[in-house]
Amino acid sequence: MKWLLASLCILALIVGYSYITVSDGPIEPMGRLAFVKLANPDMYPGHIHSELLAKEAEATGSKCALVLQLYGGSNYRSYQEGNVYIIEVAFIDTQGMGSINMSQVNFLDSFKVALFGVPDGRYKYMSDGHVYDTYDEMMAHVNELAQEHGQQGPLPMFYKGTVRQGNPIITPGEGFPLYFQILTKTYGIIPAYVYTLSGMFAPYFNDPYRDFELKNASQLQDDYNQGLLNINYETNTKGNKTALQYYKQLYENNSQSYDSA
Repeated sequence: MKWLLASLCILALIVGYSYITVSDGPIEPMGRLAFVKLANPDMYPGHIHSELLAKEAEATGSKCALVLQLYGGSNYRSYQEGNVYIIEVAFIDTQGMGSINMSQVNFLDSFKVALFGVPDGRYKYMSDGHVYDTYDEMMAHVNELAQEHGQQGPLPMFYKGTVRQGNPIITPGEGFPLYFQILTKTYGIIPAYVYTLSGMFAPYFNDPYRDFELKNASQLQDDYNQGLLNINYETNTKGNKTALQYYKQLYENNSQSYDSA
């Protein structure tokens, strides 16, 4: 019983310290955004996950938000979604392929990163069509964009969290390592642990499409990998239009059931 009480007291001190440290900081950790892609590209004006991110950021009173991803060939352009300017950043792991699914995770490497943080120089970063060689250069770009677009107070930060293969409940998804790195650099390793772990549960509370994503994860991943989720938002003539209409109707049905709950 004494050990249990002592453990609870230590846990309370860790959580309290982390909360106080982060509450006055420049970054507001918002956690994971979603589980699987619903259309591709997803961080694009008008996509349902993009609109969800903007809604969550706007609820904090912010005019900007930062979303983190794993580099996959895009230019990761920042853009306006409603009243929120979304800043995109992807990381490039120069010593690995990233955690695409559990079968490709190097657990020893992940353990070292969890203990000591991301080694300096390991990551490069892509944002707005430019590769930044250092963390400081990348963050200077992020802060400059946020200032240009009227951000006041801490910048809400999400990691996209979508999983292209494997179990999205087990695998944390896109952007997770960079989320951990930014929290470590900004607040230290202990708050980074607390907010990275708690942030993994964010979609269970904030994503109205969570049930649909999880129930249909394998099908959505297969559709994405076959290019069936590809959408041209401007002309709506590319990709599988039948699939687009099918998923659009499912989004609407799921949204109505969420709103009425």
